[in-house]
Amino acid sequence: MGLVKAFNNWRAARHENHVAQMKEMEKCPDCYGRGFMHYPANEMAFYGNLLDCPGCNGSGSYADWEELM
Repeated sequence: MGLVKAFNNWRAARHENHVAQMKEMEKCPDCYGRGFMHYPANEMAFYGNLLDCPGCNGSGSYADWEELM
């Protein structure tokens, strides 16, 4: 169990670091500020609007992402 806990702690710390870096650059952490997500071809049929990032609604802004989270 210690190994799993250590891995989960590392992953959580990595995510927090990523979010902090994206906040500093004022970019959405989900799409890296692009405003859209890259989905595999087989998943495209299941999403409504393929061009907009679901985290920031396509704006690429950290403020919009934070508002939705």
